[in-house]
Amino acid sequence: MTLSRRRFQGLALGAVALPILSRFAWAQAYPSRPLRVVVGFAPGSGIDILVRLMGQWLTERLGQPFVIENRPGAGTNIATEAVVRSAPDGHTLLAITPANAINATLYDNLNFNFIRDIAPVASLARTPCVMLVNPSVPAKSVPDFIAYAKANSGKLSMASGGGTGSASHMAGELFKMMAGVEMVHVPYRGAGPALTDLIGGQVQVMFPTMTAAIEHIRAGRLRALAVTTAARSEALPDIPAAGEFVLGYEAVVTDGVGIAKSTPPELIGILNKAINAGLADPSIKARLASLGVTAFPGSPTDFGKHIADETDKWAKVIRFAGIKAD
Repeated sequence: MTLSRRRFQGLALGAVALPILSRFAWAQAYPSRPLRVVVGFAPGSGIDILVRLMGQWLTERLGQPFVIENRPGAGTNIATEAVVRSAPDGHTLLAITPANAINATLYDNLNFNFIRDIAPVASLARTPCVMLVNPSVPAKSVPDFIAYAKANSGKLSMASGGGTGSASHMAGELFKMMAGVEMVHVPYRGAGPALTDLIGGQVQVMFPTMTAAIEHIRAGRLRALAVTTAARSEALPDIPAAGEFVLGYEAVVTDGVGIAKSTPPELIGILNKAINAGLADPSIKARLASLGVTAFPGSPTDFGKHIADETDKWAKVIRFAGIKAD
């Protein structure tokens, strides 16, 4: 081999290695400044509480502050688009909720494609919804309620916190579809006002998250007929799962974190590892359990598959019920 050829090969190998070394060095220095987590809901919401809890832990783990930026509006689409348009440098994250999977079908003219434009980083937690009725409703079980709803078809009001397309709305619509009952949807701007009217008897049934509902259940202000997980919840072990009566029914709020699609996978890997370590921390697990929430660790691939499955699931419900965005 001639000297010139060896020099050429050496330069070529160096050119290939340089980007690899640069990315490695970048990953070693990451994060280099505070990280921003964009939340599509107001402060105090379930996802807001969750990311603030994890943000405190991650700040200590990664050595940079996690700053929560609440950007509610348009069913979380404002927050999502902000992250889609952000620099793919690993410093701007999106709090992902079921709304992201639901909105893919609910809205016709979004400026982004969620699955195409957001890369999954990690799932955080799963929260069941709870099927609640006002105590004046005579039904004491899911079969009782189905019979009562069919006998009063279209006369019962079903509240939802968060409005059309919210997780509580979709949990109720899935129940209507699978149980074959008709109820009138009454949307509210948040779970608080909806639960207040449910307690007052202005509406008869609601499917809020356990986090929002658990204290009302324990105080006896509302009657829980079922949890919406496939199996019973440890937080409410005496309450049956709706799937025990409506075969295959499940509606669980799964929250997580995403990032702009072209973010280097090395940075996504760092975040995923740190988040999963946090979810394994006994203090985090205990805090989540107190809220009726279960830690849900996993890989970016696992979370991406879950998002795709949920997008397909809720698309079927939206089309069946003819739901349109407000």
